[in-house]
Amino acid sequence: MRQKLARPRWLLALAVVAAAMLATASVAVADNGQGENDNQGADAGNHSSHHGTAQHVLLLSVDGLHESDLRWYVGRHPHSALASLVGEGVEFTHAQTPVPSDSFPGMVAQVTGGNPGTTGVYYDETYNRELLPAGTTECAGAKPGAVVGYTEEADKNLHSIDAGQGLPGLPQSILQMTGNPTTLLNPAALPVDPTTCKPVYPYEYLRVNTIFEVAKEAGLRTAWSDKHPAYDMLDGPSGEGIDDLFTPEINSDAPTEGSENDWTTDNALTEQYDGYKVQAVLNEIKGYDHSGTERVGTPAIFGMNFQTVSTAEKLPESDGLKGGYEAGGTTPGPLLRRALEFVNTKVGSMLAALHARHLASSTTVILSAKHGQSPINPAALTRIPDGPILEGLDEAWASAHPEDAEPLVAFSIDDDAMILWLHYRTPEAIAFTKEYLLSHNGTGNDVNGAPKAYTGSGLSKVYAGEEAAEFFGTSVSDPRVPDVYGVVQHGVVYTGKKGKIAEHGGADADDRDVPLVVSGGPVDHHAVNSGAVETTQIAPTILSLLGLDPDSLEAVEIEGTETLNLH
Repeated sequence: MRQKLARPRWLLALAVVAAAMLATASVAVADNGQGENDNQGADAGNHSSHHGTAQHVLLLSVDGLHESDLRWYVGRHPHSALASLVGEGVEFTHAQTPVPSDSFPGMVAQVTGGNPGTTGVYYDETYNRELLPAGTTECAGAKPGAVVGYTEEADKNLHSIDAGQGLPGLPQSILQMTGNPTTLLNPAALPVDPTTCKPVYPYEYLRVNTIFEVAKEAGLRTAWSDKHPAYDMLDGPSGEGIDDLFTPEINSDAPTEGSENDWTTDNALTEQYDGYKVQAVLNEIKGYDHSGTERVGTPAIFGMNFQTVSTAEKLPESDGLKGGYEAGGTTPGPLLRRALEFVNTKVGSMLAALHARHLASSTTVILSAKHGQSPINPAALTRIPDGPILEGLDEAWASAHPEDAEPLVAFSIDDDAMILWLHYRTPEAIAFTKEYLLSHNGTGNDVNGAPKAYTGSGLSKVYAGEEAAEFFGTSVSDPRVPDVYGVVQHGVVYTGKKGKIAEHGGADADDRDVPLVVSGGPVDHHAVNSGAVETTQIAPTILSLLGLDPDSLEAVEIEGTETLNLH
């Protein structure tokens, strides 16, 4: 048994409530079978759901979706596909993502059962005090400290939707993209292990195993689709957890190489991009690989993430439609309403395909999100350029410490949180940073671009040094933990421009309050659970639904992550 880590400070209050209201799902463990892996296309007639287990779990992450968005949409569309999922499943109305509410820790949580202090994944772009910078070839005597960038910057060709595979006829041919995206990562763009002097691939960076690895060990097929090749991290430390990983590059030039926009800068383009991943899932439901060319059987665990809602919340305007929410923040605006309808239609196509293949009774669908988006209310928005704040911090430190050769800040990632790694980690440097940030005042701009004053760098709370480590449930000796985690005042978004109206990555409720619905297969009843739950609980619940042992997940053992109560 692994030694359990202290729970992160931000989880303690939630854990007290959850402990009183959640029970381990009593889904019985039964013969596991191989799922529908024959080549004849027969339903679960040969592999039927029995003893309360599912044969397939379809996991859908609608990034940016809030619980309130789902409730709004279902209330106005009672006969929709999303309404059918809610009406025939268990709806958890107080589910929250990890902190930071970024895509990487949010997705990793769903497939490992762990928070960043356990998984070692704090963001998609971070800093590691032990690794060597990307491109290092002479490791003996090299100075440790490296940016770990598992974004589009790690692709062999970040301008192409196939990340550099070289497919002809893009983007229409994108379904021919490899299911092994590790081969599309540029080794020279990856941090280097000082011991082996080799690049560290994303799957090697993850500290704990995944549901995909547990399923593979049980002889089950797995698949997933996401937005960067760096999501090979979900393969887990073995590097072999996912049989078919389809990762078209969302931040590539769209619609063809050489265009000025990527797929996130126009919501219609994001819909087109998401459509490729939807088609991959439909092919998998039909028993093929993501390309639809090779008959392999419907996976036991598979799914995708949607980006359309996320861009509709962040863009002020797209395709002639206003983005985000109406005044007051209770009603989605026109662009977001269109995005919700798009997701509903695509989810409906998946449900129809499951029925057509007679897989509905043996497939559980789980709907959630890696993250929400903040702020919902446009009046709360305060855009703050973070560059001048950090430059001022470095200048103030250099003035007080002219003998120091390096700036104080080694790396920062600031979306709607301020996350810093420092070159100097002394008590003096920690205290200096905290005091500077909380005393800095300035002027940003509001949703209309008009000047708007801010105080304390836009922060409501700063965790620094040991406080930051305790916040994440780890120690200052963790080479990955941030030295500073700044919780923003509600509505603050760090940007030097005026085109963004929402962001994620922080600890705000608008970032973290996401839907969580478990529907279909053995879950054939409607229930509403209003207790506090975490999206980390998705991972052990998936294994339990498949008749596998949730304690096979290392993060579940470390954190004591509960399965969801599905009764």
